Amino acid sequence: MLGRLLTYTRDEQARVASASLCSVLNKLFDIAPEILIGMAVDVVVNRQDSLLARWGISSLQQQLAWLGVATFLIWFLESFFEYLYQIQWRNLAQRVQHKLRLDAYRHLQRLPSAQVEKRSTGSLLALLNDDVNQLERFLDGGANSLIQVLTSVILVGATFFYLSPLVAALAFLPIPAILFGAFFFQRRLQPRYAEVREQAARVNARLNTNLHGLINIQSYGSEDFEAARVEKESLKYQETNRRAIALSSAFTPVLRMAILAGFLCTLVVGGQQCLNGQLSAGSYSVLVFLTQRLLWPLTGLAATSDLYERAMASASRILDLLVLPAVDLEVGESINPSLIQGEIVCTNLSFAYPERGAVLTDLDLRLPAGQTTAVVGSTGSGKSTLVKLMLRFLESDQGQITIDGKNIRELSRKSLRRCFSLVSQDVFLSDDTVRHNIAYGSPDEDDDQRLLEAARVAEAESFVLSLPQGLDSRLGERAQQLSGGQRQRLAIARAVYRNAPILILDEATSAVDNETEAALARSLRKLCAGRTTLVIAHRLSSVRHADCIHVLDSGRIVESGTHEQLLSQDGLYTRLWAIQTGADL
Repeated sequence: MLGRLLTYTRDEQARVASASLCSVLNKLFDIAPEILIGMAVDVVVNRQDSLLARWGISSLQQQLAWLGVATFLIWFLESFFEYLYQIQWRNLAQRVQHKLRLDAYRHLQRLPSAQVEKRSTGSLLALLNDDVNQLERFLDGGANSLIQVLTSVILVGATFFYLSPLVAALAFLPIPAILFGAFFFQRRLQPRYAEVREQAARVNARLNTNLHGLINIQSYGSEDFEAARVEKESLKYQETNRRAIALSSAFTPVLRMAILAGFLCTLVVGGQQCLNGQLSAGSYSVLVFLTQRLLWPLTGLAATSDLYERAMASASRILDLLVLPAVDLEVGESINPSLIQGEIVCTNLSFAYPERGAVLTDLDLRLPAGQTTAVVGSTGSGKSTLVKLMLRFLESDQGQITIDGKNIRELSRKSLRRCFSLVSQDVFLSDDTVRHNIAYGSPDEDDDQRLLEAARVAEAESFVLSLPQGLDSRLGERAQQLSGGQRQRLAIARAVYRNAPILILDEATSAVDNETEAALARSLRKLCAGRTTLVIAHRLSSVRHADCIHVLDSGRIVESGTHEQLLSQDGLYTRLWAIQTGADL
């Protein structure tokens, strides 16, 4: 996993090298004070026979002055490189976090819709936020800790072997046991942290669902029931964390025993050598102080390993998403929407979902250019699937769809979708201004006259101008302060502003009351004039003025005609009309 992550971040190698160098230099100057302490003991004990005296500094005052200057410089440089490595590692963490989140989001947008629909919104939010943040936390401190532990072992070990090979060998004896323990715990922590991240995603999914449905929860008096469900998922998260914590918490106490063995060896054996005259008092002082520097940082492997395993569990989820095959929106021929007449023909079209079976079977359908064609049917008859096939969110199992005689599979998805305006039941409005939401997807949103004209056609101009800042008023999250009809009017205004040659109305008025539907119908008639329009609906009153209505049942067209013609056939359409108008009651 670490290899995959390093491969992904290879363009950051220069920054990683610079930050690593600062970490090494910081640790070098961090260890040096212990050596200076040993030299100070050497000066006090041996005076004219000290190491500094042998270097030519004979005066005791000069030796102490030299140690004072060296101490100041070393502490200054240690602090300076700590400042540098913190800045560089933290900025690197922010860059990697930003890049990974953005790449994951962009990749997510290019995934086939079937792949996205398998995952809950909460799970995806956990991946794009929590998992990315876990990686940032490791880069923030864990990477530096690993580098500094390795640096400590090398530098302190070299000093030990220079001063006393025997003491060095004894002091290093616990290190294999410490490293074995680190890897032992790591292998067992990895699956536990993977469970933690998965359960965190489930908690996010539950909270996301409940926050979106808070009004329904309150209206049904289900607060206690939903709180219990959140509690259940949260307790599972607590339990998965408890199992990980139980293992990770045992790491440091076990390591302390190994460190104690190394320290006792240095204390006893080094002391005996000093008493026997084999080791100077200054060197013995250095060894005692550096034993802590050698072994104690290894206890930090517990916290660092904890960060590492959490980060790798999160990185695995993100990188697994990034390797899913995405759709290239640019592949295929590019077409100019302004040159499209808008005739759509579906021939022998069939499609089946893997888990649901056939949805459309040998469907033949023609949408004449400039006319309004409606497709109606009961829930699950395949209406929305037909829209997804036209926009190439899905690919048909057999048959083809053509626009002006050209197979849409030969067209790039990006240019194909520019030929359509979509107004659906579930209106998407971003937390931005009215201006941005009407001009959504257009690089030009500064033409107030065109924006207001679009609002006027959608009969939204009056309420837009009544807002505190007009076009520049912010709508807030999901535009919840607007009524359902107002949100639909803005969606229609967006379609007017886009001015695409083909319009799809997918249950565009099914979520509003009859009075609002009648008002929206006026707006839609203006929008549909002279434009190829496909109306998907189960509310038949919204399609009675269509040039042709097709009745879809079990994936097949079973009836076609105008509203009056279909009523005269006394078939499925007639029964649906009777049910909706109450004629059969």
